[in-house]
Amino acid sequence: MRYSIKHEIKGRLRIHVIQGRMTSAEADTLSWYLDRQENITDVKVYERTSDAVICYTGERASLIHILKNFRYEEVKAPENVIRNSGRALNFAYKEKLITKALLHYGCRLLMPRPLRGGFVVFRSLKYLAAGFHCIRRGKIEVPLLDAAAIGVSVLRRDFNTAGSVMFLLGVGELLEEWTHKKSVGDLARSMSLNIKKVWLKRDGQEILVKGDQIRKGDVVTVHMGNVIPFDGEVSGGEGMVNQVSLTGEAMPVRRVQGQTVYAGTVVEEGELDVLVKAVSGSTRFEKIVAMIEDSEKLKSSMESRAEHLADRLVPYTLLGTAAAGLLTRNAAKALSVLMVDFSCALKLAMPLTVLSAIREAGTCGITVKGGKFLEAVAEADTVVFDKTGTLTKAKPTVKKVLSFGDYPEEECLRIAACLEEHFPHSMAKAVVDAAKKRKLAHEEMHSRVEYIVAHGISSYIDEKKVVIGSSHFVFEDEGCRVRPEYQEKYEALPEEYSHLYLAMDRELIAVICIEDPLREEAADMIQALKEEGIKKAVMMTGDSEKTAAAVAHCIGVDEYYAEVLPEEKAGFVEKEKRLGHKVIMIGDGINDSPALSAADAGIAISDGAEIAREIADITIAAEDLGELLILKRLANGMVKRIGKNYRGIIAINAGLILLGVAGLLQPTASALLHNTSTLLISLRSMRNLLPEKSR
Repeated sequence: MRYSIKHEIKGRLRIHVIQGRMTSAEADTLSWYLDRQENITDVKVYERTSDAVICYTGERASLIHILKNFRYEEVKAPENVIRNSGRALNFAYKEKLITKALLHYGCRLLMPRPLRGGFVVFRSLKYLAAGFHCIRRGKIEVPLLDAAAIGVSVLRRDFNTAGSVMFLLGVGELLEEWTHKKSVGDLARSMSLNIKKVWLKRDGQEILVKGDQIRKGDVVTVHMGNVIPFDGEVSGGEGMVNQVSLTGEAMPVRRVQGQTVYAGTVVEEGELDVLVKAVSGSTRFEKIVAMIEDSEKLKSSMESRAEHLADRLVPYTLLGTAAAGLLTRNAAKALSVLMVDFSCALKLAMPLTVLSAIREAGTCGITVKGGKFLEAVAEADTVVFDKTGTLTKAKPTVKKVLSFGDYPEEECLRIAACLEEHFPHSMAKAVVDAAKKRKLAHEEMHSRVEYIVAHGISSYIDEKKVVIGSSHFVFEDEGCRVRPEYQEKYEALPEEYSHLYLAMDRELIAVICIEDPLREEAADMIQALKEEGIKKAVMMTGDSEKTAAAVAHCIGVDEYYAEVLPEEKAGFVEKEKRLGHKVIMIGDGINDSPALSAADAGIAISDGAEIAREIADITIAAEDLGELLILKRLANGMVKRIGKNYRGIIAINAGLILLGVAGLLQPTASALLHNTSTLLISLRSMRNLLPEKSR
């Protein structure tokens, strides 16, 4: 590739690609290629100027080598990357806006008046037809008002006013359509699959491989709590599959051999072997886009109220026009009322505010699946936290392995890792990571594993039953015991750690001590949330009373509950809602899923269990709980902006009506000022809600 360097500082390079006009597909290909390079941390490609801004680490020479060796024809980006990037959409709408502006002002300046009048009449037919359609349906709605304003202007031969009204209405429609499609696309991309590793079934063994190594015809095993990575057919096993991400239906469906399953759905119970039929992610993307556009998920109640209010105000505007005409006997004053209405701005500004808030959340690493969930966060007065992996760090670590039998510590850790690697939870990851650090190979040595939600895992090794999990699960549910000679050692277990109990053949063989440190920002974040309107913070955990009490004291929650089961978390959320509270729930595990579903807004940690992310209404990154504060401020800002828009629309338009009736504004000026204010309010609604320093 031929290019020139336009600007350079350490770790950042801006280049200009020397070629003809860069297409959207070429820009997407270059961006995809550079983004996959290990030493490149961020890249932005601008197809209009053929420029690229590249942030990198390491040696400059290696980046130069990468750029020199790039060839469009030698790089084949995945089809769904090109198709779903959103770059072509943005380019198309920019061109439409520019074309519309040039056509409008070009006609006004260059076209002779008689010809311009005919052109305006021709363009008005679309709006007049929409108005007549409202009359046929017996509805007095916004299209009828638009048709009346344009029609009366045409009849008065005031073609400039009619043209300006249609131009501004067209710009408003384009902006709304563009923002809506862009927000839907951004949201769908954030919800699309990012397959990293899957369990490939080969010769009766499960092998952990990268997702991009899977081909059509391969068989992958999907364990309980995991997302199904590809469209396919069940070739073995049985499970209950949650398809809410595709169908919107929360009740899981049973899937057995021979039945079809879809990428992005989640195995809630059981285990499935899936014969892969398609490996492309574009099918799922298209399904998600269709689901979002066809559903009411993007509609907040404020948006719906704005739309209904806009339509309800139309009769009053028409009555005001008639009244002004009868009282003043002046057609110009009556038309000044007709040219000004509240409905346009209400219908346009509110959806733009909500969709822009969703877009801004995405730039902060927060995925919001609908405007109504942002509204729920703004109205929330109660927040419920899971402890492990949420208030504590996402990567707990194994500090000790205590042996209680004939197996040495390393063998106990090997067995535990072999069982735990199948299930996504922060404690399980800690065990697997500890085995890797000690370089303990843990090949499959057990039969099929069974996961018992919020309790533990059971399987068989050499026909001996092996279980790992909480003390309640191991000792009470499974009836295991501690050998008498180890009783004193058991009673002296260090209390500062969380414990995983490993038992074989009904005897405890090891206790794995896991340090689960609190997030440094947890206490400050809870206090800050209270300053933003949260009245009650609650922590719920499956840990012991003593551990829960210590954590609750450190972080400053108002209430805490220890040794709770998943259904108890969901029950608490439902109880709070019945008492009239708006509840948000934050969690990361399979056991949090019922409560996430029950809450007014369920918030999942991004590197937690996949089923939690699928069921949750909002997903935040795991690095910093400060994103919860950003989310709350963003939601509060959205509600404030909508309120400010309401007040601004009422004040501006009421003022224009009064000035028109008083004879201080002509209809042309009223229409221009009304539509200009609508456009300015809409553009302001698209601006970021939070300043950079608040993110």
